[in-house]
Amino acid sequence: MENVVPYKIQILSIIGALTFMFLIFRLIAKGKLREEYSIIWIVCTIILLVFSIWRNGLDVLAKILGVFYAPALIFLAAIFAIIVFLVHLSVVNSKQHEQIKKLSQEMALLKSKLMEEKKL
Repeated sequence: MENVVPYKIQILSIIGALTFMFLIFRLIAKGKLREEYSIIWIVCTIILLVFSIWRNGLDVLAKILGVFYAPALIFLAAIFAIIVFLVHLSVVNSKQHEQIKKLSQEMALLKSKLMEEKKL
């Protein structure tokens, strides 16, 4: 016997995914979320929307991948997405750390030059 998702939950899932997508686009339009960071949220929302529309999609995917308990696949995907996102944030953080260091050094050199010009 297949585990069929009730229509109320399916409709709520579709409305929730579309609402989340709308909020992401709104944040981009207002300039509060950069496009490069929004891509992962848009992809996740599209995946949620696909599984909201395709009622038995998770079960089918679990059978293809050989996963016994289909909801465990959700947690596996979520953990993988979190790890990828954390690595991405670490790379961005490292790049910004180097930029701040470089800017601080340039500012110190400019401040030193300014002080020398004031003495002359």
